[in-house]
Amino acid sequence: MAEPAWQEQLRLRLTERNAKESAYASIIEQYRRLAQQTKLLKERNASLLRAVNTVKTNPNSSTVLVPGAGEDNPVRAAYMASLESQISSLRDELATVYKTQGQNAQRLLAMNETLREKEEMSRIDAENHRKAREEIAVLKRKVDQHAEVMAEKDRTVQILHDEISTLQLELGQIEERNATLTKDNAKLLQRWLDAKQAEANKMNEANQFYETMRSEHQTVLNWRDGSAGERNGLETSSHTSTSESGKGDAKVLSRSNPTKDGIHSQATNPLELTPNG
Repeated sequence: MAEPAWQEQLRLRLTERNAKESAYASIIEQYRRLAQQTKLLKERNASLLRAVNTVKTNPNSSTVLVPGAGEDNPVRAAYMASLESQISSLRDELATVYKTQGQNAQRLLAMNETLREKEEMSRIDAENHRKAREEIAVLKRKVDQHAEVMAEKDRTVQILHDEISTLQLELGQIEERNATLTKDNAKLLQRWLDAKQAEANKMNEANQFYETMRSEHQTVLNWRDGSAGERNGLETSSHTSTSESGKGDAKVLSRSNPTKDGIHSQATNPLELTPNG
C-alpha cells in the first residue's frame, strides 16, 4: 500500500538531515581517538619525565631494568602505568569496537530484513506490473474489438437509416395511394348507392304499376264474372221460350260479348299480363 505524500516527504527530509549530520561522523570519531591517544601519550611521557627526573636527583639508583628486581624503580613503575593505561584504553576501544560490531550486525540484520521486504515488495510490484500489462493488453484487445463492433454497428445503423428512409418514401406513396383509393371507393360507393337507389325506385314504380294492373285485372275479372252470370240467365230464358228465332240468339250473343269499347277483348287474355306490365 502506497504511503501518503506528506509522510514520504517527511521521511525524505529526515533522511537528508541524517545524511548531512553523519557525513563527518567518521572523521570526528578518528579525531576523538587521536585526542584520546594523544592524552594517554602525554600522560605517559609526563610520567616518564618524572621518573627520569627522579633518577637524576638520585644518581646512586640504577637505571637498568633488571628482571625480578624490586618495584622501587620509578621508570619501570611509570612505564608499567603507561602500559596499563594503554591496555585499559585498548580494552575500552575493543569494547567499543565490539559494541559497534554488534550494532553493525544488528543493523546488517535489519538491513537484510529490510532488503528481503524490499525484494518481496519488488517481486509483488513486478507481479502486479506483469498482471497490469496483461490486463492492459486484454483491455486493448477489448477496445479494438469494441471499436470494430461499434464500426459494424455504425454501418448497420447507416443501412437501417437508409432502409427507414426508403420505407418512409414507400409509406408516403402507399398513403397517397390509399387516400386516392379511399376517394375512388367513396365515389364508387356513392355511384353504387345511387344506382341501387335508382333500381329501388324502378322496382317501386314496377311494383306500383303491377299493383295497378292487378287491381285493374281484378276489376276485369269481376266484370267478366258478372257478364257470365247474365249470359247464363239469358240461356235459361232461351230454353224456356223455344219460340224465339235465331235472330234473338244473335242479339243475346252480341250482348254477352260487346266489342264496342274494346275492354272485353283485353280482359279475354289475362295471362299475358306480367308484374312489369
